[in-house]
Amino acid sequence: MADQLRNLDLNLLTIFATIMEERSVTRAGERLGLSQPATSGALARLRDTFRDPLFIRTGRSFEPTARAFSLMERLGPAMAALTEAVAPAIPFDPGTDARAFRIACADDIAIPLLPRLMPVLGEEAPHCTLTVRKGDWKTIPGQLEKGEVSTALGYMADDLPANAKRRTVVTGHFVVLRADSDPDPISLDAYAARAHVLVTPAGDLRGRADQAIEALGRSRRVILGLTDFALLPSVLAGTALVATVPNFVAETLAAQGGLRIDPTPFPAPEAIISMAWRGATDADPAERWLRGRIVAALKGG
Repeated sequence: MADQLRNLDLNLLTIFATIMEERSVTRAGERLGLSQPATSGALARLRDTFRDPLFIRTGRSFEPTARAFSLMERLGPAMAALTEAVAPAIPFDPGTDARAFRIACADDIAIPLLPRLMPVLGEEAPHCTLTVRKGDWKTIPGQLEKGEVSTALGYMADDLPANAKRRTVVTGHFVVLRADSDPDPISLDAYAARAHVLVTPAGDLRGRADQAIEALGRSRRVILGLTDFALLPSVLAGTALVATVPNFVAETLAAQGGLRIDPTPFPAPEAIISMAWRGATDADPAERWLRGRIVAALKGG
């Protein structure tokens, strides 16, 4: 092993990881301050070292090979740990420092998060900025891997980058949101009879509630699919439509007026929010500060 490492230019690993993130020799070189010929030359040496093309151009895309994915899976955590070990943490004073934070989440998380988080940032970190990118379970792994964001919040599968950290922030549940004046909680019969609105980033008309109600031998009729939870108040207003949504976004929308919340007339599915962040930022004082404020905001603290 020592002989193998002695013959390997470790700087090439940084170039390899950057090309993996950018999927582009040009963009990787720009990030590293290298010319395109220098970056291309480094890639040629990587290919010779690992005896694999590593990246194959397919049309306009620059796709990693299976060998490249395997290498990154092993190198990612090691490089993150090495970066943390050799680079001292940049001190952070929220009252005076200016840092640009970038996070990703869907609007059902942004709706309850931002009204609680922004006053805290404005008071404690007046010189910092926050950019919120739209992210879901499909896009978050790539956003973290490419460094587009440092932290992401959402419903996540198990396909996060190998060096990513993760924790559960909130365990909620689904509730029924409606705008009509019926004083009684919605019954199972009424739920099955009414027309439904579904917020569906995937574009289909089937959600978690369908599985739960079908377990009771019933079904519902979804007549409208939306991409944003923020549209629900105006869509539900003046109608008998109902929407089944996570309780944390329902509470924020209902507080704006005109909507009421009922428990689901069947065992409520869980709605679990996870937070994931890049391993390279795990010990960064500023990022740790932000993650702490996000957790407190989502927990209502």
